Amino acid sequence: MRISRGGLLVVIAVMVPIVIELRTVFVHLGVDMSIAETGLLAAVMVGALLAWAIAPDIRGRKRSNEGSE
Repeated sequence: MRISRGGLLVVIAVMVPIVIELRTVFVHLGVDMSIAETGLLAAVMVGALLAWAIAPDIRGRKRSNEGSE
């Protein structure tokens, strides 16, 4: 993993107020969002974060392979 489990939990906890404030920004821009749409937005954001955290670090592999040759 690219980030520790504790760090991942902290980032997800910080995302909660960000999603709520994004909903407020969208309302001021004239885009009405329901609670379900806000939840879907939060799920997509957390899913993207988890995909990034679980994906292998390609750059890290190149560095470690260079040193072993």
